[in-house]
Amino acid sequence: MCTAEKIINENIKLCEKINNLNFSSKIDFIYNPLNYAFEGFKCYVNKFVHENLRGLFIGMNPGPFGMAQTGIPFGEINHVKFWLGIDNLKIYKPENESKNYPVNGLNCTKSEISGKRLWGLFREKFITPENFFNKYFVINYCPLMFIAGKNLTPDKLNINDRKILFEICDESLKNIVEILKPEFLIGVGKFAFERSEIAMKNKNKNKNIQVVKILHPSPASPLSVNWGEKVTEQLKNYGIWN
Repeated sequence: MCTAEKIINENIKLCEKINNLNFSSKIDFIYNPLNYAFEGFKCYVNKFVHENLRGLFIGMNPGPFGMAQTGIPFGEINHVKFWLGIDNLKIYKPENESKNYPVNGLNCTKSEISGKRLWGLFREKFITPENFFNKYFVINYCPLMFIAGKNLTPDKLNINDRKILFEICDESLKNIVEILKPEFLIGVGKFAFERSEIAMKNKNKNKNIQVVKILHPSPASPLSVNWGEKVTEQLKNYGIWN
């Protein structure tokens, strides 16, 4: 089985587990783009994934105008179509869809700022996606998007819901790391960094993997001003980029 098939199968298993979860937190809608936008995720993996990576970037969970639309982590529409070269996808609808967060696939007219910044930095440094993906890959820790009036990040769920969900996502992350064999796990923001550290703890096979943190590109963070310059410096200081 090739690397792409292993990653795709691991995410199918992840979906089977989380699709059966019942959350007690007050949540109006739950989107799982690995269900309705799986074609986008599958295309992304088949086109770009490699083993023996320099670094694996870990995001938190789908954003409403990124992965929730495309199935691709941080999947800002313009970068998906015009840099990653992924287009003509059949994206379906979530079973229950919020009027405030409609899924329009690649026809979505709103830009995911976090994805625009992340992929924009990689495009600036590596020029082509092939140059980037030769050594790196990007995934999300949790594949679910939660809506409770507004976008609700996984860390805001109640403690019981977090415990069950995080145990499943931790195990999936461990399995993906064993497949891709990165030298570095790069948490995009505090949450992804802390979950990566926990997932790798006591995992003897991964004892040589370094877990590091970079600033999250969300405009909601005051630290995200000049995000690209700051993150480039962080990655250089870690010895990941030169």
